Amino acid sequence: MAERRVLDWLLDGDPSVAWQVERDLLGHTEEDWAGTRSKVASEGWGLALLDLQQPDGRWDGGLYGPKWTSTNYTLLQLRRLGLEPSNEQARRGVMVLLDQADWVEYGVTYFASMRFPEHCVNGMILSLASYFEVDDPRVDGIAQGLIGKRLGDGGWNCNDYRGEDTHSSFHTTISVLEGLRLWSRWRNSSYADEAFGTAHEFMFAHRLFRSHTTGEVINEHWQKFAFPPRWHYDILRGLDHLRDMNTRDERAFEAIQAVEDARRSDGRWNVGPTYTGRLHFKMESGRVGGRWNTLRALRVLGWWKQSG
Repeated sequence: MAERRVLDWLLDGDPSVAWQVERDLLGHTEEDWAGTRSKVASEGWGLALLDLQQPDGRWDGGLYGPKWTSTNYTLLQLRRLGLEPSNEQARRGVMVLLDQADWVEYGVTYFASMRFPEHCVNGMILSLASYFEVDDPRVDGIAQGLIGKRLGDGGWNCNDYRGEDTHSSFHTTISVLEGLRLWSRWRNSSYADEAFGTAHEFMFAHRLFRSHTTGEVINEHWQKFAFPPRWHYDILRGLDHLRDMNTRDERAFEAIQAVEDARRSDGRWNVGPTYTGRLHFKMESGRVGGRWNTLRALRVLGWWKQSG
């Protein structure tokens, strides 16, 4: 009964939450949830974000900045809301990101002082172009560049171009993994499979949030779940990616337990922290819990239970 109340509460929220509840928690067919998903562009948060697009195709006058209202971060938010991939406004925004970027070897940069492609940024751009199915050969070049730039421990780090780091970053790795996942699905390609294997092993070797040498928690903030996550890693974001790829390893159990432990007595999860920066608007607030974190936590826990 308590679970049903939580599901009803989720369904009463924005269409962007409701359609994913129908698909991921209730197991409805696409014929059933497609109608709810179509409302993302015409109601609520999705419509509000689309209405803020400027005549030149940008948001807030910028490509990667300002954070978190620029074209890149607004499109990432729309992607997480589940806006339909065929949306022409979103596709126009992605083309702006591609056409107005500085192209360097292996990818794009939006920074005059950085003449190399930061992997985190290129993972984001790859995720957007792939999700919104912008069929441009430059997109495949980004994917191929990322696959070829893994570090020895299997993941990625933006600072490797500076010669500062040889150890992968969870922040960078999760952005690249999400981009490659969407690209592989869109292109129906197995080209990134080896990269998935090495990067997932990097995550599992750290149990998703612990040092592989000392066992200490790498970052306490990773046990607090922010939505949207922006460029930041946390346990729930990592687990949701593994769920999406149906990649299970018992070394993730402690991370699963951390998600379970964060559940409130009413069966919900808190809204979570926000990152300093500009917002178009605040999606969730208050003491009743956060629909986004509740949705994501329930589908991760449901997947783990079913795949065990």
